[in-house]
Amino acid sequence: MTRAFLVVMDSVGIGGAPDADRYFNGDVPDSGANTVAHIARACAEGRADEGRSGPLALPHLDALGLGAATRLASGAATPGLEAEPTGLWAAATEVSRGKDTPSGHWELAGLPVPWEWTYFPDTVPAFPDEIVQAVMRAAGVDGILGNCHAPGTAIIERLGEEHMRTGWPICYTSADSVFQIAAHEETFGLERLLKLCADIAPLLHERRVGRVIARPFVGDAAHGFRRTPHRRDFAIAPPAPVLTEWVQQAGGRVHAIGKIGDIFSMRGIDTSVKGTDAELMRHLAGRVADAEAGSLTFANFVEFDSNFGHRRDIAGYARALEWFDREIGKILPRLRAGDLLVITADHGNDPSWTGTDHTRERVPVLVAGAGSGSAGHVGLADVAASVARHLGVPAQGPGRSFLP
Repeated sequence: MTRAFLVVMDSVGIGGAPDADRYFNGDVPDSGANTVAHIARACAEGRADEGRSGPLALPHLDALGLGAATRLASGAATPGLEAEPTGLWAAATEVSRGKDTPSGHWELAGLPVPWEWTYFPDTVPAFPDEIVQAVMRAAGVDGILGNCHAPGTAIIERLGEEHMRTGWPICYTSADSVFQIAAHEETFGLERLLKLCADIAPLLHERRVGRVIARPFVGDAAHGFRRTPHRRDFAIAPPAPVLTEWVQQAGGRVHAIGKIGDIFSMRGIDTSVKGTDAELMRHLAGRVADAEAGSLTFANFVEFDSNFGHRRDIAGYARALEWFDREIGKILPRLRAGDLLVITADHGNDPSWTGTDHTRERVPVLVAGAGSGSAGHVGLADVAASVARHLGVPAQGPGRSFLP
């Protein structure tokens, strides 16, 4: 029975991107950023002991080749990640110009982004008046809050109380091609927020803004605000068929876990589930147990990025990696003969780096079910071609399979 599981550890980069000097956090280029190596070094030096201690412990990922891929990508030392790999491994380089979620995921699915995304300037206000007026009309309000670049958790702490008092949505962006709207699930309403984002998404997509993101939250000023798992991304649909569609067109079923359905606008997807990373890991284990022959399960685990990378929380990121390693270690023995598991990432988000935005990095490609050894340097689109080859599905993109 042939099945494929493609798992994205969101933002788990391994440094070494050859064009990192053209990408910035503020005025600092991403040259030298390395999510995995810098976390490993911080752990080895005792600088990441909040809620954990000692060297970074990722025995299952390291056995698949994480340390080796990081050293290949960047030449950086990887203290604690020095195993001789037993899986097939590679370092993948992105050709799409963005260091964001759609760029990385589209390319992993076989479609490098064919255009330049639109980004909003880091000014106040950040948005053209046409967009502001469209949001106000769609929401039925006479103003918005924010209108700036900001980390999502910080802006709801700063403006959450005013939002609850005025009913004005909080609109903000980042270095990515995104327009984000935060609103309180109870006082503003979750369904109202989702409808607002859906209503304005076409205008943003016309301008080549990659995603409109609904960012619901709960809480109050006295007890603090927190984001909920009900985030939804309204993304530009891919302009050509991607891996999910290749599989579906060939008669296979496609199961999306996490934000995959949003990223691909449900193109080529039969089922979709969301939740916290812990909930998503249970869904992944369930698909390993019951996914059909010829199927693709495509999963994204976002909390590395959203909870720890953007917040520059090295210890939190290390804890998340160690949790993921323990959980994936429980799944590996459950794979069946004929299964392929590919673990990779979409971009970097070095928690030791300056700023709060993603970092331009290569990403690891760790493969169980295809023998062992190094596949060397590959492209992100090669991941799609390799999954397609495993499933016996014609590949329609520019990638080339690295499977032996």
